[in-house]
Amino acid sequence: MQKQNRWSKCPKCGKHVHELQWGTFRRCPFCRCPQRLTVEERIAITFDEGKFNQLTVPVETQNQLNFPNYDQKLAKSRQQSGHGEAVTIGWGTIAGSPVAAGIMDNQFMMGTLSTVTGTALRQIMRWARHQGYPLILFTASGGARMQEGIYALLQMNTILAEQRRLREAGGLSINVLTDPTMGGVSASFAFKSDYVIAEDHAQIGFSGKRVIQQATGEDLPAGFQTAEYLLQHGQLDSVVQREELRGYLQRLLRLHGYGG
Repeated sequence: MQKQNRWSKCPKCGKHVHELQWGTFRRCPFCRCPQRLTVEERIAITFDEGKFNQLTVPVETQNQLNFPNYDQKLAKSRQQSGHGEAVTIGWGTIAGSPVAAGIMDNQFMMGTLSTVTGTALRQIMRWARHQGYPLILFTASGGARMQEGIYALLQMNTILAEQRRLREAGGLSINVLTDPTMGGVSASFAFKSDYVIAEDHAQIGFSGKRVIQQATGEDLPAGFQTAEYLLQHGQLDSVVQREELRGYLQRLLRLHGYGG
């Protein structure tokens, strides 16, 4: 089926949307809820055209615990996403200003944190520190990858340690929390940055809303775990519409002396 003939259901309002109606920024024309972006779509709306250069991660994910069906899940995710793991790292320019970037991929096992994902994130943090480039991380994750057990959980502290080295070296870091940012990612490096901003409508938290309701037996407030709710309660610096995000990042870079 050709792409222009495809229809999809908006996860927010449930209405069927023609592929061409989503637009460049992938926003529902009926309820204005943004759809999740692929890595390629994120690069296209953020960086100067043709100015993103991907860096190679020198390791490949292995089934260290011989977890049942993990190899098959990895193969399926690689085929569906077109990427080797749940994060793409590289550098590019925003309005001519060079930045290092890590883009987590919700299409690859829901962006879960694995040993290789952790390796890639530490690699781009070190690269940014050595190059003197500001670092922008786009988070999108369901948390630590259960198929890797303790190995996945260990990534939380090692990423935080590398993040601290970047901060001590005086490097600028910006985290953009996208839908969803959950579990071990939200509990570790997602909120540890000079600026923590989020896209509108993004779900951000640790455990899911249903799990919390079952554990506490209480009704949760409207908008719980949304970017807008977190901003209201002082946990974010800003919530930015996707259409305005590139300009917002450009202003932050200029504020810190990067770019023209």
